[in-house]
Amino acid sequence: ERNKIYEEICNAKIDSEYFEEKMAQTISGAAKTKEVQCEKITVADKGKPGQGSDKRDFLLPSLSRRFCPVGLYDPHGSIPIWNIPSFCDSTSSIIIAESAVAARSHEEKEFHSILTSANLQQDLVVMERILMENIFQPKLALYRQIPVLIEPVVISDTEGEGSEEEDSEEDEETLAEANESPAEDGNPRLEQLWSYSCDLTSGHSVSSMAWNKVNPDLLAVGYREFVSQDQKKGLACCWSLKNPMWPERIFRCEHGVTAVDFSLARPNLLAVGMANGCVAVYDVRSRSDAALLDSSTSLNKHKGPVWQLRWVEQDRGATADDKKERLMCISGDGRMTQWFIQQRLDCSDVMKIKRTESGKKKLPGEKEKKSEAPLSQQAAGMCFDFHPENPDIFLAGTEEGHIHCCSCSGKEQILGTYRGHKGPVYKVAWNPSSTEMFLSCSADWSILLWHRDSHTPLLTFTSVTAFVHDIKWAPKSAFVFAAVNERRVEIWDLTVSIFDPVLCCAASPEGKLSSLLFARNAECLLLGDTCGQVGVWQLHNLPVPSAHQVRLCSQGSFSSFP
Repeated sequence: ERNKIYEEICNAKIDSEYFEEKMAQTISGAAKTKEVQCEKITVADKGKPGQGSDKRDFLLPSLSRRFCPVGLYDPHGSIPIWNIPSFCDSTSSIIIAESAVAARSHEEKEFHSILTSANLQQDLVVMERILMENIFQPKLALYRQIPVLIEPVVISDTEGEGSEEEDSEEDEETLAEANESPAEDGNPRLEQLWSYSCDLTSGHSVSSMAWNKVNPDLLAVGYREFVSQDQKKGLACCWSLKNPMWPERIFRCEHGVTAVDFSLARPNLLAVGMANGCVAVYDVRSRSDAALLDSSTSLNKHKGPVWQLRWVEQDRGATADDKKERLMCISGDGRMTQWFIQQRLDCSDVMKIKRTESGKKKLPGEKEKKSEAPLSQQAAGMCFDFHPENPDIFLAGTEEGHIHCCSCSGKEQILGTYRGHKGPVYKVAWNPSSTEMFLSCSADWSILLWHRDSHTPLLTFTSVTAFVHDIKWAPKSAFVFAAVNERRVEIWDLTVSIFDPVLCCAASPEGKLSSLLFARNAECLLLGDTCGQVGVWQLHNLPVPSAHQVRLCSQGSFSSFP
């Protein structure tokens, strides 16, 4: 029936004016090569013990097809033995098997050389950077304070123009919402951008954080873990903004990491302090996790945990080539040491922190109480901070709650002692703008503001009944500082209130906050917790101090603040 219809159409074309014969040529497009990526094809070898009869039954069909004359091979019947050549015995099968094994091993070596080649590794790094940029572009744009880019939607030719206009309007609205500040009411607030975390750091506690002095996008984080009072192995990881999901460098340590810091003169060197008193120096340019130098063989190594270490400049007015540094450490054994980096790592004592008598005055008629002799004449050191302008002056916080103002030069090392805390002093920090003021935080739930010339605190900040683990001055304001306790992070602004923080953010239910750090090139705050996460939070709408307040701060007068 279809043939009849076709014949009728052909006959109708002969006398019709609507059909005209014309030659045409199909245009073939240019050939294009596309590469695809699939999952790894797994290959498994299986076998069982075989006998000579099994080899014979396996080889007979294939050999008969190759060597039997035409017409003598019957696939459904039996095969006569005299049709098999005499040279096809068990020896040939062994040779074939050996050649197959050799070919397979050659392929495995070739695959291994490809996977470990430097070019492939570099290409994978570039691909990883591109993927991370696509995933975190809106968050990174907010961190850099640049406009957020929205990827345009590709529309096929078959769709109408109305849908194209609607999609363009939606893209404009999305772009406006992304670039719009989340704090329209003008109140200070925190917005979380992302977290530096992975499976490797899960379960560890963030003990210390430090930015690289040359590359502001490189962050060093120290991790430690305590289980039943047993210190497990620690980690020192280097995170980059280019990949917030996995660290660039991972250094595995035998003990928990308590302090990290980058060198300024040699920014590739990372100093790491550990809970067993060991100090190690790593080269972040190397992909090996072995330490460049360590103090495990030093006779002067610390006997207690290294609670803080820092690279300190010696000649601040010198050029970059002539600039020298010293690595300073404070430990639980009561020693402040200076480390020398030569062929090996060795140190000398800058000072030994001795226990001081209580500054409590005796009331009239009160008898003097006999005190028990201390187990050690030295007080455990907890923290220190060098003066922003004079590298010979530093503050040292102790476990007994005292803060010593010390000098690296001269016979009298302790210039003065500040008594105000009732518990161990966890952190001290000089004000970067008003260099005669400094902060201290303690396990007695308080934060104290001090003046260098006064041995009594100027202001006391207390908001919750929890240990205050860390404090930091804001890098761009002399009146703003941040503090973390076990429950929350607090942002204090002395120009707004000296009684309550202007901003509070509670810790996650899974863990407690342990450390903080301000970003160097962004309005962001980094918070470390006991779950191994380092959250990056953006600060919004912090008040700007007036010129009068800046003048008061430079004079060290905080009493007139609200």
